[in-house]
Formats: sequence, structure tokens, C-alpha cells
Amino acid sequence: MDLNRVQIFAQVVEQGSFTGAAKALGLTKATVSRKIAELESDTGTQLLFRTTRALKLTEAGSSYYNRINKILSDLQSAENQLSAHQQLIKGNLKIVCPIELGQLFLGPIFAQFLTLYPDITIEAELTNRKVDVIEEGIDLLFQIADSSDTRLQSYSLVNAYKSLMASPSYLAEHGTPKVPQDLAKHKAIRLQSAHIEGAWKLFDGQSWVVIEPVTQLTVNNVTIAREAAIAGLGITAVPSIIAQEAIEKGYLVPLLDDYPMVQTKVVLSYPKRAYLPRKYRVFIEFIYTALFKRWGSQVLEVPEFIGQQEPNNSRST
Repeated sequence: MDLNRVQIFAQVVEQGSFTGAAKALGLTKATVSRKIAELESDTGTQLLFRTTRALKLTEAGSSYYNRINKILSDLQSAENQLSAHQQLIKGNLKIVCPIELGQLFLGPIFAQFLTLYPDITIEAELTNRKVDVIEEGIDLLFQIADSSDTRLQSYSLVNAYKSLMASPSYLAEHGTPKVPQDLAKHKAIRLQSAHIEGAWKLFDGQSWVVIEPVTQLTVNNVTIAREAAIAGLGITAVPSIIAQEAIEKGYLVPLLDDYPMVQTKVVLSYPKRAYLPRKYRVFIEFIYTALFKRWGSQVLEVPEFIGQQEPNNSRST
């Protein structure tokens, strides 16, 4: 059964003309007329008497309309119930994110989001380990790395510009490096994990210079590296989004700005699927609201369902 033709027929009856039905459905009069002719041809039954002034139902047409009208009414009722169900946004979100990003950025967002959507629960794991989203049944993954998993839909959120930095007290005692080679004379706090290489790579305008610093402390946590640098232990390399507040307050001083390091991005990923559940959509919209407020035009990629403008974090659907 071609439900489209059935709906057109019902509209012709209710509007009293092909012209009225075409206007109500946003179709051409010719399309409406053709669909009714096809319906009559396929059923082998004349449904309408056509005159120059009006349309009238045949006996068969009247019986057919009475039966399909109930079916269409039931379909509309089912659609309305589904829409009402969708407005009750609920369910669990299993989210994995880097420890530092969760502590500094996502923690407050989780609290605000769950206040707005009390029927949603979040199960968040803060970790720097490698994660298999599909195998582990994870809904959303934040990572400071480029995602190459073709099973995932990924969006680059913001650049995680990484740079060398140290405390004013450390630099006062040990001097400020002017070129990458000067780093050999300094103490290092090295970050090393599944996503972070221990060596420092700086671009001198022509090629990459690889520095293996003399290391007193090696950690897999950006926050510890930042705090050790603030305490004056040595030079470290951390993403600016992690050290931004410390830099603004003068606790840390960026170094060798003319020698950029290998850069990474904050990436959001989730399993590819034909239909994105509402709980995903509202959470991602909420994340982008926070991103726009904090980083504005620095936001890199925006999903099509959000668009290029700041998303609305209203609960309405």
C-alpha cells in the first residue's frame, strides 16, 4: 500500500478539491490528480465523481474513506505519543574523558547538565588509557588526540596547543632558555602516556628539533606536571587549556614561543549510527554551548544538527 496516495486521497475528500488538497500538502495540483488516478487504477475502483464544479465520493469511495480515516487517525495518535515520549529525555550516558579535561572542564558541565535533565544519568570514567569505544559500550569519548577509528563519528572541538613553561622562581634560579638546544641545561618534568610522547619536539622554522630532556620527574598526568612546574621543579610541556589559569595568574611562564611544538586537538567521538538518540543530541548541544562561551571562534568543528550558531540548551524538543 502506498500510504502517500492514501493520505492525498483523504486530503482531497477533506478539502473538497484537488486544488485545496495540493495547497494543504504543499504539492502541485497535477501531482495530486495523478496520485488519485493511480490509486483508482491500482484498486480497479472509481473513488470520486469529477464535475467542473465539485468532487463527490462514489459509494466505494465513501466506504474507503471511512476506513482509511480511522487508520490515519491511529497513525497520527501513535506519532503524537512517540513525540511525547521523546520529550521525556532520559537514559544513561557512559562517557570517557582524559583526567585533566574532566577535572577542569567537564566536571562543572556534568553538574549543570544533570540539573537541567534530571532523568539522565552519567557514568563518567576519567582516564588516560587507550579506549575501544565499540567493544566497551561507551557512548561518548573525549580525547586529546586525533581519532582514526572509522567506526566512530568524530569532531575536533578545540586545539590543545602544547608549549613549554616553567615557574618564575625556577627561571630566576636557572635562567630562561632562548633556543631549543638550551633545554639540555635544564631540569624537566616529562609527560608520558599512551597518547603523549616523552620527547619534546619543536619546530625551528625548517625542521623538527627533538629534545630528550634530563628528567627528574616522569608522570602520566598533566595536572601533576603542571603543579610540579608551579612548585619550581623544572620545565614541562602541557596543553595551554590545562595551564591557562596558571599562566594568567603568573604562576607559569610560557617558553620558546618562536618554536612551536607538535599540536593535538580535543576530539569528541561516538559510535556511528543512523539515528542519534535524543540523550546524545541534548548532551552534545550542551557541550557546544559551553565550548562557544569559553572558546568562541576557536571551536573547530560543529555537527550539522547544531549548525554554526551557538546552540540552544533549552529542554524543548
